[in-house]
Amino acid sequence: MAYQIPRGTQDVYGDQSYKWQQLERIFREFCYLYNYDEIRTPIFEHTNVFKRENDSSDMVNKEMYTFQLENSSTSLTLRPEGTAGVIRSFVENKMYANPDLPVKLYYMGPMHRHERPQKGRLRIFNQFGVECLGNKSPYTDVECITLAFSILKALGLNDIKVTINTLGDDESRASYRAALKEYFKPHLDDLCSDCKRRYEQNPLRILDCKIDHDKEFMKNAPSMKDYLNEGSKEYFETVLSLLDELNIPYEIDDNLVRGLDYYTHTVFEIVSINKEMGAQSTVLAGGRYDGLISYFGGPDGMSGIGWALGIERILLALEAEGVALETKPALDAYVMCLDSEARSKALQIVTELRAYGYRSDMDMLQRSFKAQFKAVDRAKAKVAILIGNTEVENNQVTIKDLKKKEQTTVDMKDMIETLDHILIEEHDH
Repeated sequence: MAYQIPRGTQDVYGDQSYKWQQLERIFREFCYLYNYDEIRTPIFEHTNVFKRENDSSDMVNKEMYTFQLENSSTSLTLRPEGTAGVIRSFVENKMYANPDLPVKLYYMGPMHRHERPQKGRLRIFNQFGVECLGNKSPYTDVECITLAFSILKALGLNDIKVTINTLGDDESRASYRAALKEYFKPHLDDLCSDCKRRYEQNPLRILDCKIDHDKEFMKNAPSMKDYLNEGSKEYFETVLSLLDELNIPYEIDDNLVRGLDYYTHTVFEIVSINKEMGAQSTVLAGGRYDGLISYFGGPDGMSGIGWALGIERILLALEAEGVALETKPALDAYVMCLDSEARSKALQIVTELRAYGYRSDMDMLQRSFKAQFKAVDRAKAKVAILIGNTEVENNQVTIKDLKKKEQTTVDMKDMIETLDHILIEEHDH
């Protein structure tokens, strides 16, 4: 019987895993600078964490992996996105009582959506995201966008742009919803089945439809900016002004509504404009949400903002721009065993090397000298340390500098000092 990985999933190993680690390291470094703390929430939550009343999103209606425990009424769902679980934790653990709001959190991990697998879009995909919780300010919005833009630039992405829009406050959105329903009413028969559902649940989502997007009547749909009240206009203008002051380029996209229903005020995406990315050009997206914290039982009027990026999508964007991430690093030292009787001593040596912080390995297969040298080459080792019966008897090791093609035999007690000298000198050059 053949065992194969499920459709829409992947194994990450070898050089690819080192690329992931490099991304994760940069994410963590920027969050440290911006004073964000890590949060780790469960892989699954109670279904009602994600499936909120009258939600029109495709994620909730068509893509969630939901299961019920045997002999139980408990319904659980593998997390399809990160924000809801973070807000649930924020409220449940009363983080809102922190005297120094906002609470700034970041997360990394797998998400699960049952959708058609395609380039950059898997059924188990990995996200890195941030949530800034507890206050509502244009300054927080801009700090959040700046963090996102800075991370992508640090990764080496240049073919990117920020697209931004506002969905306004509750009053503005109510006026806009009414206008959209009135506008789309004569076109109901021309809408796809999903948009017919969205018409009742959240007509703003019709603007985000990939099926109806190019239809003629979509081009003349009402624009959100015409229904903003003065407070919402002022909020958005401040956001744009602050972005200008920080020299962060952006484009206003009146049709940007985002795929989840809880967004208010500022919504944004960072997209790749590299033609190699094709239709899957969005690499990062997020926005503000005013009602989500209170929905989970937190204080009324407490707001948050966040964004998430897909690690698989970032890797595609880097590849499209020809940005090379580090692959598996070279070994500092490889211990070669010349005689089978010297194997226990070789193990002692490689253990000592590791204790001193040298990335090292040894032959465990009792291979020939020639085969071991091939392993040294494949590991791109900087130094080979040879140990045989003669070296054991004399309490010595032979150290070969593989770059200079030079070797020397030293007493065992001088091994680390000699290695320090070779590798530090190589690093300086």
